[in-house]
Amino acid sequence: MRGSKALAVAVRDPKGEIVLHTEPLDPRIYGGGMAKIPFVRGLTLLWDALGLGIKSLMFSAEVALEEEEKEGEENPAGVFEGPMQWGTVALSLTLSIGLFFALPAFLAGQAEILFSIESHLFSNAIEGLIRLTLLVGYVWLIGRLPDIRRLYGYHGAEHKTINAYEAGVELTPANVARFPLEHPRCGTAFLLTVVVISILIFTLLPPLSIPLRIVSRVLLLPVVAGIAYEFIRFTAKHQDKAIIRLITRPNLALQRLTTREPDEGMLAVAIAAFEQVLAFEREQAAVPADGSMAAVEAL
Repeated sequence: MRGSKALAVAVRDPKGEIVLHTEPLDPRIYGGGMAKIPFVRGLTLLWDALGLGIKSLMFSAEVALEEEEKEGEENPAGVFEGPMQWGTVALSLTLSIGLFFALPAFLAGQAEILFSIESHLFSNAIEGLIRLTLLVGYVWLIGRLPDIRRLYGYHGAEHKTINAYEAGVELTPANVARFPLEHPRCGTAFLLTVVVISILIFTLLPPLSIPLRIVSRVLLLPVVAGIAYEFIRFTAKHQDKAIIRLITRPNLALQRLTTREPDEGMLAVAIAAFEQVLAFEREQAAVPADGSMAAVEAL
């Protein structure tokens, strides 16, 4: 779980006990000047969120293997540090850009040649359809793997916990289980928004050769991501409006592929992570006495 000032990770060790780690977030990215610049803030926050997600997964693996466990000590120092984490982030981004942006541009360009497509708008529509198909297909396919299905269960537990907290109920597994799996601030919603906005932006470009088409998609990705972040941020703040709920319905529907109904143990882990970040921010005077808090997000 990520709050406005801190990150908290909760995992179970081989003995079944919940192990917690908490660390403050970089104030230059969260709450600093960069976080106040529209479109630019989305890029820095998303990059850091990706890094935090990778590091959290690696921390989970270390706890599961008990490689650095020290009796009587909460967590090994420096577990979230090291070049390997950022190398993994860079590799993940490269593969993602290649699969979801470069490949659809290449395939759409080939379709133009093969079927003698002259309409620029139609060609971009084909590219967008290919990109959307790859995204949904990839999310569905990896969800068939047992480990990913379990991960999706924890994802659902995170959403339910945040929904329960925002509804003001006591955070117990029984109470949290009653809440929905979907949440408007989910990263899955961001992915679908990126696909839709990319179609709109790429349509504004003139007809390009296949190499230039691929290069343009890569170069414009920061622009697309920045706009998508602002869209998610805006719609999450205005869920009380019917038109906004209608617009974001496809985003929430896609989350059905990346979440699963969690069991009681998963809910307990999600609650532990949430309460840990909440306690940290209260200690840092980030939360008023009434208990309200800035949005907490699931990685």
